[in-house]
Amino acid sequence: MSFPKKGKFFPRENRYDGNCGHQTSGCFADEIASALKRSLGDSRAGVKTVAAWTGANEKTVKNWFSGTYGPSGAHLIALSRHSDEVLGTFLAMAGREDLMVAIKLAAAEDAISDLLDAVRQLGGDGQTDQDS
Repeated sequence: MSFPKKGKFFPRENRYDGNCGHQTSGCFADEIASALKRSLGDSRAGVKTVAAWTGANEKTVKNWFSGTYGPSGAHLIALSRHSDEVLGTFLAMAGREDLMVAIKLAAAEDAISDLLDAVRQLGGDGQTDQDS
């Protein structure tokens, strides 16, 4: 008994074209894997960190790092909470890069505020945001 030849490939109606022309789960997994490697490196410590962030099994996380599988929705939320690289990748895949610019701008404003507070403390004038 042999298997029919048409059962070996993905059907075209599933929009799989083999080269990531459409947003498929394979492309998603590859993009998230790249973001994780940029954010944490490709090491055992990175795997352990991501497992702690998400509560996922280390073998599952290794599959995310290799691009074999991508994280589920709940795990993607946890990753985005902890990694700006993953969040940026997700927003880029969703076509919402403008949101990442807003996030970076807010972070820059916070950093400038912290720097200004540190400069005021070094100046020794004792003036804080509450006094001004």
